[in-house]
Amino acid sequence: MHEISGVVREFVEEVLNQGRIDAADRLVWDDMVEHVPFPGQGPGLQGLKDVLRGMRAAFPDMHWHIEEQLTEGDRVLTRFVWTGTHRGEFLSVPATGQLVRVWGMVIDRIQDGRIKETRIIMDMLGLMIQLGAVLPPGQ
Repeated sequence: MHEISGVVREFVEEVLNQGRIDAADRLVWDDMVEHVPFPGQGPGLQGLKDVLRGMRAAFPDMHWHIEEQLTEGDRVLTRFVWTGTHRGEFLSVPATGQLVRVWGMVIDRIQDGRIKETRIIMDMLGLMIQLGAVLPPGQ
């Protein structure tokens, strides 16, 4: 099962951390299904690449760290933390210069060595609080 987690690790390192968005072409199927799409995310690989380009523009130093991976059958669960400095507009929030730290998990289904389906859960509320777009509870 190591080979399926390796696909995800390669995606994280090359596409997310090195910003080589087009490397996703060989790691993700064109008709990939995102079960929890990002706000405004279009379908398939192209929709994913558009979201990633937007994130990289907003957080040019974005870096993802894999905390843990579990595999079962053709699925990989990856628990991650990403950090970045908010240098461009993100979800209508103008650049703040704020360093953010965001946790999440993603379940990817791997088919023939490429990501076919994905479900991501990310602490968007925590991110928006860090960006000052939402007040913390009790304030």
